[in-house]
Amino acid sequence: MYWLRFLWNATRGHRLRPWRSPYLRWRMETYSGRPADQLRLRDFREVMVRDRMQFVRFLRWTEELGELAHRKGPEA
Repeated sequence: MYWLRFLWNATRGHRLRPWRSPYLRWRMETYSGRPADQLRLRDFREVMVRDRMQFVRFLRWTEELGELAHRKGPEA
């Protein structure tokens, strides 16, 4: 369920319209090369459909990093 927490945090303030989230717009800009101010709902939808397996891999990767950080904990 880490992926759900990631999406919840990434869309803070824009949960009903996640394509307006500054964080997700920045991520989409770095992924697609398209300027963030030009991204629209259809652009997000297109990337999610076309590259859904890469998105799933990304979410799994963030889960692994979260688990690793949780296991290590802060150093004393």
